[in-house]
Amino acid sequence: MLTERHLEIFVALAEEEHFGAAAQRVGITQPPLSQGLRRLEALLGVRLFERERGVFLTEEGALLLPHARRALAALAELRETGAREHADGRRLRLGLAPEVPAPLAADVAAAPVRAGDRARISTVTAPSASLLSDVASGRLDLAVVRHPSVLHGLAAGQVVLLPTWILTPAGSATPAGSATPAGPAGPDRPADSGGAAESGGAAESGGAAEAGGAAVRRLPVAVRPRGEAPAAHDLFVDTLASRGRRVETVVVADERAGLALVAAGQAVLVTADETLTASRVERRRATDPPLPLRLRVVWNPRRSGAASEDPAATARLLENALAEGAAR
Repeated sequence: MLTERHLEIFVALAEEEHFGAAAQRVGITQPPLSQGLRRLEALLGVRLFERERGVFLTEEGALLLPHARRALAALAELRETGAREHADGRRLRLGLAPEVPAPLAADVAAAPVRAGDRARISTVTAPSASLLSDVASGRLDLAVVRHPSVLHGLAAGQVVLLPTWILTPAGSATPAGSATPAGPAGPDRPADSGGAAESGGAAESGGAAEAGGAAVRRLPVAVRPRGEAPAAHDLFVDTLASRGRRVETVVVADERAGLALVAAGQAVLVTADETLTASRVERRRATDPPLPLRLRVVWNPRRSGAASEDPAATARLLENALAEGAAR
């Protein structure tokens, strides 16, 4: 088996070009150094040094040298990282769904430290489905995911509802209360004004909404891929279609991409980020019907005590931060 010591012997001999000096450099005597070199050559099936007149790299040895140096550097970095992590103490690994607005995500991640937890906080942003898998496997300690979700044995806190806003192209939204949704629901093709019209009645998502009698062009609702949070996605679309209108959607990678479509007059967007806007984009609260962003904190009760001393207590801190953000 190829070991770090094999690489150390090889690099030392390549750079020293002398068996005695190389052996001294790696802290062994010359016989075990020669034996280690022979084993390395046998493992690789090539001759690495010419030994007839001095010690010189063969062509194969010269090709291997930069790779060996990089491998040794990577191993050294790995050890240093492990030492830093050990010195820094316990780490709390948090996952956050991308729909959580950035300022609120920061408050949520900071909540344990502000409450006196001395753990180092690390955060990742990923779709809810990925976060659930990572919590179940132990790669994350806790995560904030969209609700509803299939938990598969994970523990979860209370559902927190964040208010949302509907973003529409300027001039496309109808006055509050004058719009109605678009048409019967269809899985990944939401919205019309109906779907969208759910912000103070604004009929942006599309459909045959009317503003002062003038027909408004039907626009789809920009949504993230269904696979990221299937149950939450379906609930959102079903709510848009609750008035019996068809819902059309357009899939986007993230809210920035959705905002770009809104600014271009090609979609509407429902967001919990109160700061998200652009020129020629209108915002109004989604209240008719409400389209809250539903979030829950999840953790794996079977892994309690690994990185979080009391994951349920830590979850409550995250949950309280979410609730405070929802109330602002």
